[in-house]
Amino acid sequence: MTRVVFLLVPRLHLLDLAGPAQVFSTAADYGLGHTLHYAAEQEDVPTAQGVVLHADPILPALTPDDLVVVPGWRSHSLRDNGALAPATLRWLHAHHAAGGTVASVCAGADALGRAGLLDGRRCTTHHDLQDELARRYPRAHVVRDVLYVVDGRVVTSAGIASGIDLALHLVAGTHGPGAAARVARQMVVYARRNGDEQQASAMLRHRAHVSDAVHRVQDVLDTRFAARLALCDLAAAAGLSERTLTRRFTAATGRTPLRYQQELRLERAEHLIARGATVESAARAVGFQDARMLRRLRSRSA
Repeated sequence: MTRVVFLLVPRLHLLDLAGPAQVFSTAADYGLGHTLHYAAEQEDVPTAQGVVLHADPILPALTPDDLVVVPGWRSHSLRDNGALAPATLRWLHAHHAAGGTVASVCAGADALGRAGLLDGRRCTTHHDLQDELARRYPRAHVVRDVLYVVDGRVVTSAGIASGIDLALHLVAGTHGPGAAARVARQMVVYARRNGDEQQASAMLRHRAHVSDAVHRVQDVLDTRFAARLALCDLAAAAGLSERTLTRRFTAATGRTPLRYQQELRLERAEHLIARGATVESAARAVGFQDARMLRRLRSRSA
């Protein structure tokens, strides 16, 4: 099980907390093994919206499987709020050093910076705070105008609602794109990504449409992309004829169901290869009978 620990700072924004918390809570409802924990330096934490939250004033012991998320807080300047005790900053730094992942929403990036976790890394924050973050942490590379950035188990997101996108990315990385799509649909939000490299996921890149029939077929493909799926079975899942499904799917996503499945396979194979798998083993893992098709797809996308 993966525990998600939210570190609450006074005057935090409710949506900075509630968005990611809802994603992981919904994932837990689907049996994906997340538990949520709320910690702070004080028992009662005032929010920017006036609600007072109750948190555990004792920072928990962590394992590398745990995720720590720092929601952002209301502040015209990062210097105005968000102060954390040195012991708390050491706790954040030690978790990352032990192999854990830390994440922030909006101004929460400043907490990671104070803990020394932004030095030499790419990061982002709310567009109103980007310049100040860059000045405060000159060894960090602040990426502007993206939803979130992942660098070395440090995940930072932009303002407010972008925490949802960050959390969906983390669910996709742990449980696969199908799980993230299922959570996004349950929350009635677009499963979307923005930023660098693998954030442009095929699953998320082609979900910005309103065709429920196509979404249902994408759910099947996202979950079973490594399997041999007949067009007639996909059409049955959508309640459409094969011809109508192909036409609607192409109109909604810009590619046929087969091309979409190939993109999912290629993306997963690239993920495996980047982590040390051979082309041959990656090809088998994503459903190709041999590596020739994978090599052709990789050469086309290069």
